[in-house]
Amino acid sequence: MEAIKAIMTRRSIRRFKGKAVEEKKIETLLRAAMQAPSARNSQPWHFIVITERELLCAIPEFHPYAKMLLQAPAAILVCGDTRIEESIEYINSNCSAATQNLLLSAHDLGLGAVWLGIHPRERRVEEIRRLLDIPQYITPIALVALGYAAEDKGPEERFQPKRVHRNRWENLES
Repeated sequence: MEAIKAIMTRRSIRRFKGKAVEEKKIETLLRAAMQAPSARNSQPWHFIVITERELLCAIPEFHPYAKMLLQAPAAILVCGDTRIEESIEYINSNCSAATQNLLLSAHDLGLGAVWLGIHPRERRVEEIRRLLDIPQYITPIALVALGYAAEDKGPEERFQPKRVHRNRWENLES
């Protein structure tokens, strides 16, 4: 799939079939995520692949928007390492770029995926840290639910010309 087509047709998928995601595809997703740009090329990320049903089902107990994990066969938690990058702002940006690469690659591989925010919600950060035994110097940023889609969503037009400014701010609301 071409990059522009993947960007324009990717949608958040929240319903999954029970079929497991192949390990080769998981590795491809992780490789793609690690190809993301990062501030000063710090690459401060770590990834936790979650496939144990007990763990997937525990997350919706503290994350109100994670109900799809009750049926998703896998999830990948994107984390930032504060020993590599001290600034949480850069960790957020860097891990967000990795998350976007992961989402686009999942779409390209025929998988459905949805981005679930973890950071900066303190309760979500602490609960997932506890559940997955994550040390304090690792900050959980985003969780991506993965699987084969049990729903089909077509492309959605999101372009908004009134949000485009040229050279300086223009009031385009009139």
